[in-house]
Amino acid sequence: MGKQTPQFNNGFEISGNIVDVINRRIFPGTIFIKNQIISQINPHPGTFKTFIMPGFVDAHVHIESSMLSPCEFGRVSLLHGTVASVSDPHEIANVLGLKGIRFMRESASKTPFSICLGAPPCVPATSHETSGATISLSDIEELFRSQTTAYLAEVMNWPGVLARDSDVMGKIAIAKRYNKPIDGHAPGLSGEMARAYVEAGITTDHECSNLEEALEKISYGMNILIREGSAAKNFSSLIELLRYHPKSIMFCSDDLHPNDLLRSHINGLVKRAVGMGFDIFDVLSAACVNPVKHYGLPVGLLQPRDRADFIEVNNLVDFHILQTFIAGKCVAKNASSLLEHVSEETITCMNCKTVSPEDIEVPLEREHIRVIQVIPGELLTEEFIIGAKATNGRVTSDVERDILKLVVINRYRQAPVARAFVRGFNLSSGALSSTVAHDSHNIIAVGVSDEEIVRAVNAIIETAGGIAVASEDSVHVLPLPNAGLMSNAAASCVAAQYEFLDRKSKDLGSRLPAPFMTLSFLALLVIPQLKLSDQGLFDGRAFKYTELFV
Repeated sequence: MGKQTPQFNNGFEISGNIVDVINRRIFPGTIFIKNQIISQINPHPGTFKTFIMPGFVDAHVHIESSMLSPCEFGRVSLLHGTVASVSDPHEIANVLGLKGIRFMRESASKTPFSICLGAPPCVPATSHETSGATISLSDIEELFRSQTTAYLAEVMNWPGVLARDSDVMGKIAIAKRYNKPIDGHAPGLSGEMARAYVEAGITTDHECSNLEEALEKISYGMNILIREGSAAKNFSSLIELLRYHPKSIMFCSDDLHPNDLLRSHINGLVKRAVGMGFDIFDVLSAACVNPVKHYGLPVGLLQPRDRADFIEVNNLVDFHILQTFIAGKCVAKNASSLLEHVSEETITCMNCKTVSPEDIEVPLEREHIRVIQVIPGELLTEEFIIGAKATNGRVTSDVERDILKLVVINRYRQAPVARAFVRGFNLSSGALSSTVAHDSHNIIAVGVSDEEIVRAVNAIIETAGGIAVASEDSVHVLPLPNAGLMSNAAASCVAAQYEFLDRKSKDLGSRLPAPFMTLSFLALLVIPQLKLSDQGLFDGRAFKYTELFV
């Protein structure tokens, strides 16, 4: 590690090869820290093995998808050299509204990791699903007035923006009045519709899946976030943007399950990009500087008079994190956290009764059905039509053709079960269920038999939320008591339980890289094409309900 003197008079110094991303230079030198601030940086001759550089920033993430509290998410992220995140709390807002956002804020206050929360404008994301709460114009005003909100979170209701809907535009107007950046969410939008969306004041998009789409949006003035999460992986498709538009690019994870977060974070993207031959300063600008400047984050960039937020790495090839400093304090060292795990007060929400096989039956109405086709590594789905398999006048899962029953159950009040069919899970037996179902987070389940689906669903109802795998002779559950989204346990424990369930799902035949993450997005109506809400089958391109039977 770099030579570091003991702390004295609220200060210390550390020497190494200093990576000055702002001025695009690397030099040997010493950094002097006093009262949490970099007082000076002195270049001088010397031979050092390690490199000191700004910390990484996750430019867009839903912390809830890690199944960890914000405090615990920060504790793990610091191990990977991530010092800040731009965090959209719309997952918990859909469940508990402002109460949920306050929970995130309170938890975030317990970690030195910078969690910059946004104000979620699309709660619920659409009027075609049932959420547990709404975020109104006055709520957005309150969030910005509190001076703890960094930006307007992703504007998912792009049809509302194009139609200049008064509610959506009112929320955008509030963000502009407070001079806050506005995040976008417009998968596949192009041409004049994309231009009109950007002209409404929206500054980023993390939903691009190909270069053509991203380049067009950049030409309209957007910043593009290259996403690599547990389900959606766009790094390979978009990284070439960095060669031509380095000032317009940031890195993000969006949704990252706990086992993946324990393995790697933004550091993994930096290593990949540098290994592919991209200019190291362009890569580090995307990973460190661009998000700080765009969102006005309270994060130091290794300049004199900056807050002393920085990391020490072994070299500029592997980027192994040796130490992470926040405000001049070492918070992680040699892959070990120097912070204790903090447990949160539980905040639950489950208002439905258990279900029976009769509740999820699908009477045969016509010969053919619409089926949701999963695309591995994408949030996008496709639609196809196929002859239904029926037994005793009821449409059933068809394992031979990988057509499985999918259900969504309103967890906020008693209501009929929404039913559809999906291809791509390849289960030969059993069922998966979850209260993580973007964005309203009703209960979603997929399975081979009605009996197994019901067992998986009832297991998470009885534990007030979680994810579950049911097989013929057992049910295993990872409880997520905080809004049915997050655990109170330490990351290592949550990751171990999640990986156990992931293995169980694959033992049942699933070939998806992240079956539960894929399942969680099958109710996300704002991502085309075919999805299922608690109110019915939905065509995301036409943006209206459609029929199961054709």
